[in-house]
Amino acid sequence: MENMSFVVLMMYVVGNLIFSSKQKHLLIILLSLEFIVLSLFFLMLLYLSCLDNNMYMLMVYLVFSVCEGALGLSILVSMIRTHGNDYFQSFNLL
Repeated sequence: MENMSFVVLMMYVVGNLIFSSKQKHLLIILLSLEFIVLSLFFLMLLYLSCLDNNMYMLMVYLVFSVCEGALGLSILVSMIRTHGNDYFQSFNLL
């Protein structure tokens, strides 16, 4: 059980390292956010299974993470339609 928690924490750290490094593409950032969400889901699954609790909170978490993923993909599609690519350097944020 402790090995699984170590693997999940390493997944979280790797996801944060990818997110915090300066990336050029929005798609890579969205994938790293989904990786962080997946690692937090596994961490909650391990925690709730150790306590023998209900798993309803996991279903709510999955619903919110799917909504977050759909919102990120819609932003990506609108950015590609308006600017032609997903580079951060191709448009001015100000």
